[in-house]
Amino acid sequence: MSMGGRVLGLHLGLLVVLFALQFVLPAYHHGNIARIMVLASYAVGYNILFGYTGLLSLGHALFFAAGMYGMGLTIQHAGFTPAPALIAGILAGALVAGGLALLALRTSGVAFMIVTLMFAQAGYLTILYFGEYTRGDEGFVIQQAQRVLWGIDLSDPTARYFAAWGLFSVCFLLSLWLVQSRFGRTLIAIRENEERVRMLGYDTYAHKLGAMVVSGTISAAAGAFYGLLFGYAGATFGSVQYSIFPLLWVLLGGAGTVLGPFVGTLFMFYLIDLSSGVTSAYMLIAGVALVLLTLFAPQGLTGEVRRRLWKGLP
Repeated sequence: MSMGGRVLGLHLGLLVVLFALQFVLPAYHHGNIARIMVLASYAVGYNILFGYTGLLSLGHALFFAAGMYGMGLTIQHAGFTPAPALIAGILAGALVAGGLALLALRTSGVAFMIVTLMFAQAGYLTILYFGEYTRGDEGFVIQQAQRVLWGIDLSDPTARYFAAWGLFSVCFLLSLWLVQSRFGRTLIAIRENEERVRMLGYDTYAHKLGAMVVSGTISAAAGAFYGLLFGYAGATFGSVQYSIFPLLWVLLGGAGTVLGPFVGTLFMFYLIDLSSGVTSAYMLIAGVALVLLTLFAPQGLTGEVRRRLWKGLP
């Protein structure tokens, strides 16, 4: 089998396993894996910008929240049904990502990181300020009757799982295709040496702008689906914490690998889940795990597999 065939087989194999797990997982883990797939989609979006383009953003919660509130507010206040509400959430995230990109990409390095953080905080404060509509910190519940898509009740565990699987499959395969395309290879070249890419005649600004819009749109889709599938939208999802989480997931799984976001999200989710049953300082355990991985597996779990066993793993 060719290298490309093995790569495609591996990634499709993961999707087949996740599909099959729906029929065998106990209820607790069934719900967990559905949640992990949606959050891993968020991490996939983050990985395109950070892992492949080399831009460290601390503001991705802005896109996640834009998708969530774009979906949730149109259902709550405009009477949208789930399908157009999801589209509204995704478009909201794409517009926010495009607007932020036009401003943030005027900077680089640490300044870029700070600018994205500032705008994310502004978004979070906006959610709190318009509490009359967003319900602020308390958030709002999306009722079961409002979560029926094409006659399918997304509050049903099986329907929710398959919807999460569908979202993750699209984001995952899109990421695989993107990084193997000419555009994706140019992003990787920008990450490695932007000045040389610019000297070769490529418009690096346009490529970074495109990467940020794609990244923000995928993150917004994850936010919109999260709110719809789990029936809740709250300001917490726009806080700094939810900008740090995708960074941790990508670092743990392996930045710049297609599998890394899912592996890192799965690892971190269950690490926090298990350690929170032992101590209230569960984030300390997560921090120790990250330090150990940084010391002994600096390229992340999937990154180390690529370095040691499979050089051609995208």
